Amino acid sequence: MASNALAKRRADETEARIAGLTLPEGAAWATEARQAALTRVTAMGLPQKRDEYWRYTDPTSLTADAAPTVPVMPRDEAPVFGEVERLRIVFVDGVFDAGLSDPLKLAGLEIETLAEATAKDIHWAKDLLGVLEANGQSPVPRPLAALNTAFASDGVAIRVVGKPVKPVAFVYLQQAEQSDVTVHHVIRVEPGAEMTLLESGPAAARLSKVLEVDVADGATFHHVRAQGRAHERRAVTHTFARLGAESTFKSFTLTANGRMTRNDCVIELTGDDAVAHVAGACVGDGADFHHDDTVFITHDAERCESRQVFKKVLRNGATGVFQGKILVKQGAQKTDGYQISQALLLDEDSQFLAKPELEIYADDVACSHGSTSGAIDETALFYLRSRGVPHIEATDLLTLAFLAEALDEIEDSRLADDLRDRLEAWLVRRR
Repeated sequence: MASNALAKRRADETEARIAGLTLPEGAAWATEARQAALTRVTAMGLPQKRDEYWRYTDPTSLTADAAPTVPVMPRDEAPVFGEVERLRIVFVDGVFDAGLSDPLKLAGLEIETLAEATAKDIHWAKDLLGVLEANGQSPVPRPLAALNTAFASDGVAIRVVGKPVKPVAFVYLQQAEQSDVTVHHVIRVEPGAEMTLLESGPAAARLSKVLEVDVADGATFHHVRAQGRAHERRAVTHTFARLGAESTFKSFTLTANGRMTRNDCVIELTGDDAVAHVAGACVGDGADFHHDDTVFITHDAERCESRQVFKKVLRNGATGVFQGKILVKQGAQKTDGYQISQALLLDEDSQFLAKPELEIYADDVACSHGSTSGAIDETALFYLRSRGVPHIEATDLLTLAFLAEALDEIEDSRLADDLRDRLEAWLVRRR
């Protein structure tokens, strides 16, 4: 009886959530992709707290009919990555703003808005929109990603055919206090091509974002994003990536502030000698702060490498979650898989909930995982204090040192230095 009641509740909440939504218009192939996604989310139902991969995170604020009211943060800080020459693509409350954006032209790239791409009868995005998201629904259902595919009307479609001289930057600005944003991006990196994507900005009171990235043979994709500023923001993001032979995918996320954030990353290594690195650094302050990183990496080819490096600093009752899995399929020999998740708890009220997993069906692999949580190193703290460093400054120094391994995953030193400076400024403001 309990299971029947749960199923009915799930169905009722799903029906209520989609009742006020309308599928965007587009070409026949886009309508089919969105309709298929709607069918998926209807069949799965929206997530519940009792679901296995939501046991540590309450999805209620992400599935509610309306977004909460979130004050708009003043634009009184220098923009993230502002010192880096980049092509800016700006969204205001989830809507592309051509006036604030740079011209969508850069050698080596073909760039269109999602609305423009899905209006065309023939487009390369036909083979990508909703495809990686659908593949990522097994073995773990991700209904909020399917909901995004079905109803997202804005975003960007990028085809990378060369090696552009500067990164592309998605900048998300919030203007309305109850903005409820759904954006979906598709990126195809052609064989031998290379691209760096930057993301930043508060985005919305509630944000749902999906990024589908197809990295072809010999191609490279770098992704660096900063989630911060808005203290009351709710966000769920999904990154789906498929890697060809000898390709590289590297993604790093810095998170500061926000009431509830869930970042899902699903990666398939389908070609031999592919490399996938996913990393994150998170700083959380207060009992209202909840941050969840959920990663699923599938090795389905030989001699592939994957790394998961996640560090969280939590204090004043903040909660951090890490759920990471490495799946090595039969025949994926010579796999090198590494996973580490660690939390630095600066008080006894904060908590770190971790679920590391390995599932291996090949016999010639090197896979490892580790997860730890603990207080600051008292010996190191005493050493710094004995040399005249004030207690609070010493704590900040050790905190930055703890986060360093995750930040080291960023290959571009300019981007890494920018985020280090912002982390240090955040710590200073929170003293």
